[in-house]
Amino acid sequence: MKLHELKRTEGSRKNKKRIGRGHGAGTGKTAGKGHKGQNARSGGGTRPGFEGGQMPLFQRLPKRGFTNINRKEYSIINLDQLNRFDEGAVVTPELLLETGIISKLRDGVKVLANGDIQKKLTVKVNKISKAASEKIEAAGGNVEVI
Repeated sequence: MKLHELKRTEGSRKNKKRIGRGHGAGTGKTAGKGHKGQNARSGGGTRPGFEGGQMPLFQRLPKRGFTNINRKEYSIINLDQLNRFDEGAVVTPELLLETGIISKLRDGVKVLANGDIQKKLTVKVNKISKAASEKIEAAGGNVEVI
């Protein structure tokens, strides 16, 4: 068999059941909903998670902690990632985004002290660890917190 010889087998595609279209159609009168009861009514049925009046599972489970709506999330980079820039370059969050070191700007950029830096750079970021700023200044660069 080849791709151009493929065709549907008989009965593989079924017509949609048209409910409430007379008793000759098979699903007339009550339209497959049975007689009376909650699910026979318009707007009937229950909300998601409803367990017949029993306390629902999501309400039985203990709740812990909270979400701080003012939380700031920083894109984190390490010192050794700054070695790809030329001597004397000004490193800004926009430049880091442009060069692909960070993929998303979020609430800012934080520099951590993992690795060493060999080049003299001016680093302008939102946050920097004390050890990272000491290493940059020891290499002859400066640090500016935006």
